[in-house]
Formats: sequence, C-alpha cells, structure tokens
Amino acid sequence: MSGKATKPWPVVAILCATATAGYICRVNVSTAGPLLMQEFGLTQVQMGEIFSAFLAGYALFMIPSGAVADRFGARKVLSIITWLWFIITALHTLTGTGAFRAVPAVTLLIFMAFRFLLGISASPTYPGSGQGVSRWVPVQYQGRANGIVIASVGLGSAIAPPLVSNIMVHWGWRMALVVSAIPALVMAAVWLRTREPAHVNYLGTASVPADPVNSKVGRGKINSLSFYFLTLSYTLQGYVGYIFVSWFYLYLVQERHFSLLSGAWMSSLPWILSIVSIPLGGLISDRLIAGKAGKIWGSRIVPIFGMALSGIMISIGAHTQSGVMAAICLALATAFILCVEGPFWAMMMKTAGRRSGTAGGIMNMGSNVGGLISPALTPLIASWAGWENALHVAAVIAVVGAALWLGIKPAEETGELIRS
Repeated sequence: MSGKATKPWPVVAILCATATAGYICRVNVSTAGPLLMQEFGLTQVQMGEIFSAFLAGYALFMIPSGAVADRFGARKVLSIITWLWFIITALHTLTGTGAFRAVPAVTLLIFMAFRFLLGISASPTYPGSGQGVSRWVPVQYQGRANGIVIASVGLGSAIAPPLVSNIMVHWGWRMALVVSAIPALVMAAVWLRTREPAHVNYLGTASVPADPVNSKVGRGKINSLSFYFLTLSYTLQGYVGYIFVSWFYLYLVQERHFSLLSGAWMSSLPWILSIVSIPLGGLISDRLIAGKAGKIWGSRIVPIFGMALSGIMISIGAHTQSGVMAAICLALATAFILCVEGPFWAMMMKTAGRRSGTAGGIMNMGSNVGGLISPALTPLIASWAGWENALHVAAVIAVVGAALWLGIKPAEETGELIRS
C-alpha cells in the first residue's frame, strides 16, 4: 500500500478541522448569551430552552444522519452541512431586525427554531466523520484518527469563547456570530476542492470498491451484544462528560467559591487537557492492539482505565476541602473520561464495517441521551443529597461504564467484518 493510503493524515486533518468549525458554531451562542439576554429580555430559563433546542435537533436526527452518511458518503454529507452551518448561523443575526423583529416570546421561538435547524445540520458531523475514517483509514490507525477528529470538542470549546467574546465586545453579538461561522465557510470551500480519498478495506489494503453502498464488503453487524454494551457504555460516558460541559464553571464559582475570572480560567483547563488526552488515548489504544496486548485487551485497556480513573478523580475532587485541588482533580477527570473517545469509535467501526455511519449515529445518540439527562439530574441530586454525593453518583456511573468493556470485543475473525 502506498504511503498516502497507509497514513491518510491530510484527510483526517480535514475531518478534524470540519468538526472543530461545527463545534464553534455549536457553542457560539453560549458565549453571546449575556448580550442576547440583555437585548431581548431573555431569562436564564429561556436561554436554557434555546440551548436545548439545538440538542433536540442534534439528538433526534443523529441516527438518520448516520444512515445518510452511509448512503451518500462522508465527503458529500460533510460538504453540504458546512454550508448549512454558515447559512443558519448567519440567519441567527436577523433576529430582532426587519421581518424578524418581534416581541420577546416570538423572539425566543425564532432563536429556538434556528438552533433546532443548526442541531439537525450538525447531527451528521461525527457519524459522517466516523464513516469517512472507517473507509479511508486502515484499521491499525483508526483509534488515533478518531481521537484526532474528536479532539475538535476540546479545540472548539477552547477557541469559541475568546473568539466570540472579543468580537462581540467591540462589534456586537451579530458580527461575533458571523465571524464564528467563517471557519465553517472555509471548510465548505476546502471540501469542494477535496477529492474522494482512496477507499481502504478492512484488511488494511488500499482499494476502490465498485459500489460503496451495495457492495457486501464491509457491511458489518450492528445487532450484537458487544455493540449493545458499547452503546450503553458510551451513554454512561456521555452522562459523565456532559456534567463538566454544563456545570463545571458554575460548580467552581458557586460551590467552591472561585471568583468569576479565576473560575473562568480554571474551567478552561479540562478542555486544554482534552486536546492532548483525546488523540493520545487513540494512539495508545492503537499501539496496544498492535503489540502484545492483542486486539481484545488492546481495545479494552484505555477505556477501562480511562473511565475508571475518571471516576476516582471525580470522587477525590468532590470530597477534598481544597477548592484548587477539587478543580485540578475534576479537570483530570474530564481528560480521562474524554481520552476514551478514539477507542470507542474505532471499536464501533470494527463492529459495524461499512455501516459505521448508522452505527456511529446510534452510539452518538446514546451519548447525547446521557448528555440530556445529566445536566438536569445532577443538580436535582445535589439539592437532595449535596454536590459531593451528586458527583459520587457520576463517579459510580463512570466505573460502571468501564466495567461494561469487559463484555466488548472486536470480531474474532476479520471475515466477520466484511460479510453481512
């Protein structure tokens, strides 16, 4: 196999940049929230409804979007949705002007409609990227390739706040949203000039299937106990991960009594660490699989230890009396819970074969179901039993997710991956 087919890192970089551009569009309204609330008289509850509108569209269309990626291929789907990200984000800025000028209640519905549409357009991002990795990246590199792509979560979360806040302070939230969508426009142009990479079959050799949709090669199997355990474990991982996405900053300020500024700096630490931990987890998993650990335990070690260590760090951070120590432990917990992303997606591909778009949609929907539950359930538990116990519950869930990997394994025969 040629070097380009063996190490297709340019297309992996494009997938990562695409997902990062999408994540910036996803979180930009969170940073612009204070100015939106001020201009339109929105309450915190109403801003929460705007955030939830995105997640509703994102989760509801996750499985259909994965199936679309399987049907039409990653390049076509990702090329189209990058244009949609820019267009829909630009439409946000019309709210409160011209025909979109309305009373606060209608303004809320307009924002929710735009966020719902953006959630739909964002839903193919990771299933589509997963489908691309499954076709374009040899098996031995898929863990690290997925880790690089999903590191977009940390990159987008780190880039969006300073980008949006600095622009909106000088030119307002409308200009900030438009500028935040420019990376999506750039990636749309990149996809127009990107050729379909040579397909890579699941034996790790370069090939170009005659028909990637109807060919029996690589269809894979989703209906298996291993895939059920994988999806359940990823759901629990999502439950834990979204606690940090939603509550880490407020926990530091309200429960650990950090100032607004110091809390903001400390709340960026998990995402800085995750930029390293996510691709590193995939790289280590690939090396273990290729080494003496073998493909079964090589696939399991990073998820088991990553999720278990996250649970331990959560409990230590919840119990310690030191606010700084709590912040550091919880930041490490975030890095550990996210370092398993690459192995999760690589295992999904080894199970699903050419149906990786659909399987990725199912698995990612599970994660978002966990993400819908934990931000609401965690403060309810905290109001009843205290924040320390609420975080201990999350720690137990992380350990349970780790234990499920004892029942997860790749196909014992490569042939199982290439026959329906």
